[in-house]
Amino acid sequence: MSALGAVIFGCEGPRLSPRERDFFRDQRPFGFILFARNIEDCAQVRALCAELRACVDHDAPILIDQEGGRVQRFRPPLGREWPAPLAFVTQAGAAAERAMYLRYRIIADELRACGVDANCAPLVDVAETGTHPFLKDRCYGFEADTVARLGRAVAQGLMEGGVYPVLKHIPGHGRARADSHLDLPRVTAGRAALARDFAPFKALNDLAMGMTAHLVYEALDDQPATVSPMMMRLIREEIGFDGLIMTDDISMQALSGTLAERSRASIAAGCDVILHCNGDFDEMTEVASATGQLSGAAERRAEAVLAARPTPTPVDISALCAELEALLSGQGYV
Repeated sequence: MSALGAVIFGCEGPRLSPRERDFFRDQRPFGFILFARNIEDCAQVRALCAELRACVDHDAPILIDQEGGRVQRFRPPLGREWPAPLAFVTQAGAAAERAMYLRYRIIADELRACGVDANCAPLVDVAETGTHPFLKDRCYGFEADTVARLGRAVAQGLMEGGVYPVLKHIPGHGRARADSHLDLPRVTAGRAALARDFAPFKALNDLAMGMTAHLVYEALDDQPATVSPMMMRLIREEIGFDGLIMTDDISMQALSGTLAERSRASIAAGCDVILHCNGDFDEMTEVASATGQLSGAAERRAEAVLAARPTPTPVDISALCAELEALLSGQGYV
């Protein structure tokens, strides 16, 4: 197989245009990501996933953000309506670990039914009272060990459903007081305090894929983690994550410079793959030209991801749904 592009791209709509088809065939992205604009019904999503994979002539991972709450691309009838993770965990109480496993095992089944095989979860950023609202209700808790334990349950549920988990946002976004979609958050906590933020990522450092955080840790470097060689070394060496690292969306306004400059800086820092989400054709062309193909350690990690594709374990989904409903009802959750 010829080399793959060091990119994950979105697309413009529910079906590929001829120029997208030709572009993807030429660039051969490592994977793709879907958003609400790409989704009509299950048959259409399955057809789109098949067409994307046919364009690149490999079984490309197709990602989605299916956390629940505000960040949920599949809505009924494609998938159940899920509460935000933090509210769900709070209501599940002592049963939160099993509840999160069941939730994401069911989500995996919904995704696989439509051809999607990667979910951008678990999110193991540790929440604080001051965590920005764009992130806070997406978190699993306020204590690092709880977040790590629930993150493991999420990853296990996804993998047993045949879906890749994507660990985010490495090495921790919980202290951010700004929305990185719009601004560059700057974290002022000292080096010792940051160990708490890093701990859940270290506990889940065996996962196959992870996504960076677009924020500055002032105690460590003055560049956003995504484009910081120092932070990438910390992720690889201190946190011990040797999976494939993708950027958070390269078009988010936390990063400065052109898309080409952001992409080159991310690859130079140590990211393996550039994630570009909005499907804008001209932007994708710019990112692809700046990024090039997977090579060296990045190519090795990508090959390891593809070789370790999760296989779904047969299960009675209706029984799992009933168990989850009974569990949450027992905790007073309706």
